Amino acid sequence: MNVKTTNQETVLEIKNLTVHYEVDGEVIEAVNNIDITLGKSRTLGLVGETGAGKTTTALAIQRLIPEPPGIVKNGSITICGNNMMELSAEELTKIRGDMVSMIFQDPMTSLNPVFTVGEQIAESFMLHQDASRSEAMEKAMEMLEMVGIPAARAYEYPHQFSGGMKQRVVIAIALSCNPKLLIADEPTTALDVTIQAQVLELMKNLKEKYEMSMIMITHDLGIVAEICDDVAVMYAGRIVERGTIAEVFNHTKHPYTEGLFNSLPNIRSRSVRLRPIPGLMPDPTNLPPGCAFAPRCRYAGPECLAAQPELHRFSDTHTVACAAYSLVYFGIERTEK
Repeated sequence: MNVKTTNQETVLEIKNLTVHYEVDGEVIEAVNNIDITLGKSRTLGLVGETGAGKTTTALAIQRLIPEPPGIVKNGSITICGNNMMELSAEELTKIRGDMVSMIFQDPMTSLNPVFTVGEQIAESFMLHQDASRSEAMEKAMEMLEMVGIPAARAYEYPHQFSGGMKQRVVIAIALSCNPKLLIADEPTTALDVTIQAQVLELMKNLKEKYEMSMIMITHDLGIVAEICDDVAVMYAGRIVERGTIAEVFNHTKHPYTEGLFNSLPNIRSRSVRLRPIPGLMPDPTNLPPGCAFAPRCRYAGPECLAAQPELHRFSDTHTVACAAYSLVYFGIERTEK
């Protein structure tokens, strides 16, 4: 096999990724020309509304886009020096679960109901580490203990676990082979607030223990603030703002990011009214020729409707795709949040 396993400072590099779905004669432009670079032991929060392209990006990273109807139209994806677009099916099987793992959104549907949780964790060890069944079960029980579940429960079935426990099992499966990159697709959506906090703390601790890089896909800015180092804000299949947590949270630049913060309640002042973003995300089968956010943006001018905004760089890490910083025609003065 040609899979590289060398220790690299850049764990993930995505360049010009474009993914479309072709359904019933229509083209759904799910992801449009995005770039992502993720360093060793860093956590990136991928934020945006439902339909922004976050999950499609996560699936594309592992070459899991169903073809058809999905088509990777353009771009390259490199994990630890491995070009995912050039690997064979056998090589991809080696990388998935070993070098990159994913925690899916709903733990209720991520586990096979007819196998014990121990068997499902042990499968990773048998596949990627050539462990015998007995050795794999021993390691599976150790993984359960590590995520706070008694080892004896390895012989129980998924229906015997609560939602929070199932999510811990899914995390144990994802971390079983100590991956370099962990992708978590809204891992706490189906959990109550108390269990959500416990699962996030667990993931944070395990990430530090294993020195993993992580992509946290979420629409919750509170989760991003708690667990992430960097944040990328997606809208209509594009990354509109990217930077460190401090840069994006304290020096917000893009109107969409500004709108996300304005739609959150202010716990320090109960008199401050919420300012929701007007309108809806555009139809991905009929995206406008210019900035996709322009119809909802209070700063938009005619140029915004005509062409895609250029990427403006505020620092080595903070970038924004907005014409406000390259053209002077706005009637409303932009101010930092």
